[in-house]
Amino acid sequence: MRLFYYCLTFTLTASLSANQVREFWFNGAEINRYELTQTRYGESHPGHVEFIYVTEPFLTDVQVKNESGGQPSTDVLKLNALRTFNTGIYSYRTMSSTFQPIDLEKYPRALKTNTSVQDWCGQSFSQLNRTAQGWRGELRSYFQSEADQNFELRDALLEDAVWLKLRLSPQSLPTGPIQIIPSGVHTRFAHSPVHIERATAERITQGAMSRYIIRYENIDRELHINYETKFPHIIQSWKEIEDGKRITQAVLTHRVMNSNYWSEHAPQDASKRKTLGLNPIAN
Repeated sequence: MRLFYYCLTFTLTASLSANQVREFWFNGAEINRYELTQTRYGESHPGHVEFIYVTEPFLTDVQVKNESGGQPSTDVLKLNALRTFNTGIYSYRTMSSTFQPIDLEKYPRALKTNTSVQDWCGQSFSQLNRTAQGWRGELRSYFQSEADQNFELRDALLEDAVWLKLRLSPQSLPTGPIQIIPSGVHTRFAHSPVHIERATAERITQGAMSRYIIRYENIDRELHINYETKFPHIIQSWKEIEDGKRITQAVLTHRVMNSNYWSEHAPQDASKRKTLGLNPIAN
């Protein structure tokens, strides 16, 4: 994997300069590893989460990585969010990929997000692509009640994009009443339709740390994200609360900057997983 940058011309909000973004993310990936406690089937299970942030040029029409140039393109900050935990004998793995343009003035919304969930029963996949009217969605699932769906949604904030906008510019996130699409992991775990929901957002700053809170109105769900007040706004922990109970708790334990992980795929590179608190054997 190689990173290319085409026509790097963007204007950022006052809290963020082009130099900060370039110096922090354009020299390789940022990998954050979190210790996870995940409730599933009414029981808590240990696990881990990896957040991989990396910049890349992105084609704005077909909404895929720009690998050859010559087409309308913008630089995005991409987040690959992976969650791994076991439930008894079998394992769960989830991954969400979200693409947020760095030019927040021109592109205040993310351009794309997708989520896959795998366990020993089967797998599901959902994707939302930005359109002029809002979002074009698809869902592929092994559950009969969900089956294969294609749908359209009007404009709304993506919960999956909140993590990226927090890193780029927390002030760009709304507070007060909002319209929001819940995360792909939540909708797949809950086996619920992908709908726009009403919620209330709050930002609290207490010195070096800040918190962004989303409280949904019609689904009993809250998301609390704790992040560093100053750029680069590193996310230190978060929790999800549903039906009045904490179902997800994640705490940052390891962090690696300027990684070229895509070229570290030989057997001798497996030992480097220890720098992220991961066993060399996949789990």
